[in-house]
Amino acid sequence: MSEPVDSDLSPSPEASTESASAGSSDFVAVAATTFTTVFLAELGDKTQLAALLLSAESGRPGVVFAGAALALICSSLVGVLLGRWLAAVLPAQRLERISGILMVSLGLFLGGQASLRLLQPVLDLPNP
Repeated sequence: MSEPVDSDLSPSPEASTESASAGSSDFVAVAATTFTTVFLAELGDKTQLAALLLSAESGRPGVVFAGAALALICSSLVGVLLGRWLAAVLPAQRLERISGILMVSLGLFLGGQASLRLLQPVLDLPNP
């Protein structure tokens, strides 16, 4: 005697296809978002300028590219591992709030430093 199978519990072929395509579309979405974010964040920053100068100075762009790529991979690995650990330790909402506060604080600090440097020539003027 075999027991009847509950149709709600057995996966249908359509359901497994949908979950497989959802998993691959999630992968593509996360990969595309990560690539775009990191690519745009790295454009024109001091790391790219350092690679430009090292390539021009050494005359070995392939070696400079390999070194810069390895450095970016290693620093990204640190960020991913730290992010995974933080996600395990903190709830997602708290992690988002902390990240937001840190980013706003960093922006205000850097904006303040830039403003002071712009105002420095004005502040250094001798009084008549």
